[in-house]
Amino acid sequence: MAFNVSLSGINAANTDLSVTANNVANVNTTGFKQSRAEFADLFSATSYGLSRNAVGSGARVSNVAQQFSQGNNSQTGRSLDLAVSGEGFFTMSMNGQRTYSRAGNFQTDAQGFVINPAGARLQVFTPNADGTTFDSGRLTDLQLLTTDSPPKQTGSVQLAFTLPANSSQPTVTPFDPTDSNSYSQSSGGVTVYDSLGVSHTQTSYFVKGTAANEWQVYNYVDGQAAGAPTTLQFNESGALVAPANGRITLDGFTPATGAGQLNLTLDVAGSTQYGEKFALRNFQQDGYAAGKLNEISVSEQGVVYARYSNGDDKALGQVALTNFNNAQGLQSTGDNMWVETFASGSPRTSAPDSSDLGKIQAGALESSTVDLTEQLVNMIVAQRNFQANSQMLSTQDQVTQTIINIR
Repeated sequence: MAFNVSLSGINAANTDLSVTANNVANVNTTGFKQSRAEFADLFSATSYGLSRNAVGSGARVSNVAQQFSQGNNSQTGRSLDLAVSGEGFFTMSMNGQRTYSRAGNFQTDAQGFVINPAGARLQVFTPNADGTTFDSGRLTDLQLLTTDSPPKQTGSVQLAFTLPANSSQPTVTPFDPTDSNSYSQSSGGVTVYDSLGVSHTQTSYFVKGTAANEWQVYNYVDGQAAGAPTTLQFNESGALVAPANGRITLDGFTPATGAGQLNLTLDVAGSTQYGEKFALRNFQQDGYAAGKLNEISVSEQGVVYARYSNGDDKALGQVALTNFNNAQGLQSTGDNMWVETFASGSPRTSAPDSSDLGKIQAGALESSTVDLTEQLVNMIVAQRNFQANSQMLSTQDQVTQTIINIR
């Protein structure tokens, strides 16, 4: 019996050494969570209970508990390196099986899918039609786009200017865009885009009217008239009063590029008539040319954006994080991944920075939680336990030998 007690201590100490060795081996493994050996005593009992002088039967390893504490996030500067600051696991799909990981060292495969080194695909929530919200009930593989961003035709031009109140009427009539003496001011050329992404120049010419506080504006695109001349009227305080909504329709221009007709709405609300000098205070338009993919970026809320050279940002999905009531109940499958078990409870998948889930830190990786100094101390303790149990086994052998030698 005594031999078995010492042997159980040796086995427990050996398991403790194995756990420590595994921790030390993974000191540089991204997202690794250290484990610790937990022990329980052995005690034989019968249906009649225990006597007061009963002796225990040794020790056993009751559990190898994973420690899901937060590791340090180290900056890498690589856009597909992701770290979770707080609770939660990256949700992965490995050949159709759902797996979970804290290691965010992702890359792309030949089809553009974002995968980890083992080939599991990162799961994201699918974007809705508006491109700004996401379907939290539907997961899909994250695939990075390599195609160009399509152009967007200009539909609205916002123009804010200040006309000089003391301007005189042009000396030449009628208006001719090629003769600067036939108009008082011009907005200069501003760029707009047709449906094929080809740029065109839109120019507004301002002619001082005969009536006080009244101007005529003529709009041209690439030298061709767009829309009819429009009267601008200002009150005695210099505020625009006509057109009432500040909008002017510019139509009738068909590009020679093969694009469709370019119909624009010129919004001049907020324009004024002050002072003695013309000033173009603001210009904005909502179109853009085709663009090349510049970079992939990920927000703290896990939204993955494709950013293009034309300024267009397209949301490709939102990284899905998953948490469990008992993370220690997860089963490790290697390659920095876990799968759910009955002990872990059901997965709770949601967006980052919601509920009890952490934020996403892009361009960073979570380091291993192994403290090398702590593990070396554990190794010494386990080694002493092993030696002590071995010495106890040797002593018991000597006692047994002495009994056998009695004559």
